[in-house]
Amino acid sequence: MQADITIHQVNHVNVYVECSDAIASELRDYFTFMVPGYQFMPAFKARIWDGKIRIFNIRDHSLYKGLIPKLEKFATNRNYHLVYGYEEYDNEMSLAEAELFVDSLAHDLDNREYQIEAFAKAVRKKRLILLSPTASGKSKIIYDTFSWIRRVPMKKKGLLLVPTVQLVEQMYKDFQDYSVNNGWSVENNVHRVYEGKPKGTEKHLTISTWQSLYTLRGDWFHQYEYIIGDEVHQFKSKSLTYIMENLVNAEYRIGLSGSLDESLTNKMVLEGLFGPVSQVATTKELMDKGYLSTLHIKALVLKHPTSICQLAQKWTYQQEIEYIIQNASRNVFIKNLALSLTGNTLVLYNYVHKHGIALHKLIEKNLPEDKVLHLVHGKTDVEVREEIRKIISQSSNNIIVASYGTTSTGINMPNLHNTIFASPSKSRIRNLQSIGRGLRIGTDGSDTHVLYDIADDLRKNKKENHTLKHFQIRLKLYASENFDYKIYKIQLKD
Repeated sequence: MQADITIHQVNHVNVYVECSDAIASELRDYFTFMVPGYQFMPAFKARIWDGKIRIFNIRDHSLYKGLIPKLEKFATNRNYHLVYGYEEYDNEMSLAEAELFVDSLAHDLDNREYQIEAFAKAVRKKRLILLSPTASGKSKIIYDTFSWIRRVPMKKKGLLLVPTVQLVEQMYKDFQDYSVNNGWSVENNVHRVYEGKPKGTEKHLTISTWQSLYTLRGDWFHQYEYIIGDEVHQFKSKSLTYIMENLVNAEYRIGLSGSLDESLTNKMVLEGLFGPVSQVATTKELMDKGYLSTLHIKALVLKHPTSICQLAQKWTYQQEIEYIIQNASRNVFIKNLALSLTGNTLVLYNYVHKHGIALHKLIEKNLPEDKVLHLVHGKTDVEVREEIRKIISQSSNNIIVASYGTTSTGINMPNLHNTIFASPSKSRIRNLQSIGRGLRIGTDGSDTHVLYDIADDLRKNKKENHTLKHFQIRLKLYASENFDYKIYKIQLKD
């Protein structure tokens, strides 16, 4: 039978799709999507762009290699005969073999069944995205996968990309901890890159922030034979796409994240750059098995005075936010809540000067002698953040007033007992990852965590205000994740 579609490998980023012009037109439409928020973008408003992203290039018939499963589905649904113009094989690895290999690494952590399965999938498929909830031990999955790749065959050179400097240091420290008993030297084999550090190295693995590399020439990335990306939901930006598209010799392409956003366009680009998405486990499953703390959500809906609700009818979203974060009664409520809780409490905010620093000062004025207060934001030194992390892991009397940006992505913050959402957010990824910060079993043995989700009711009659709609989105998220929550309505004082 004559092939309708033949796939030829160009490199480990792209394939060439040999097909008729008619089929190419179908593929162009099949792999075309509207960009989220396109209607607000200047190019669309100026009518020089139609708001669409076209992943299949009809001019040169190129397609991201990670989208081959989608191409196969396209062909099957249309009864097109598809063949491969090259040979490629999955690695063979049983779960028993995977467990034996991980045991040989001799790290002191328990080998959980879902981590073994994730490692085995990564080895077998060579390219995929592992969805593993925050606090599920992604760094261990990364270490196990890296350890296998570097040995088969020897001396493969790889890149581990993370979003922040703090994560570079945290991952490096985790690798040191995991290697204590197996004789492998992290110092001799792992290079760290961020601002002020040299880019080049002959070491097996480079751990770097993407911000440190995206300005380099494309051919600089050709030296790497594998890429592991942590928090890959951030890889849809142009800078990260540039890096991934220049890793033409990276046969192994493993991505990990706690969650992906629900945009089909973003998901398709990520799958193209890495590979298909594979769910490792859900947060609820890990809680039910005792691997994570049990989560209790208390949604505190603050009803604002009638006079304010009248004014709020005409407010824009930004005007509403400005009122909320600077509202004295609301901030006093948050302060009193934070001071009333036992254990370590994380207070999360969005705006550093307008809200975070103000909350910190307010809590500081009433701080009892038996509590310790910390402030964390983007300009807090990495060393200071790491010291705060150590203090929290060793004590249970801390209040940490921290920005979402410094804590929602990848940071291991053990021994948290309470989290307060002091600023509203509708981001699925940010909310899930912020929740995940508190779900690690505490070093003091505590296995419950309470989230206080503060919402603001500025309704007059039945018309919902902007941030209350965002609260409804969060409730849908909690329901979809099977989290238990209870709503408490509180009248805010004038």
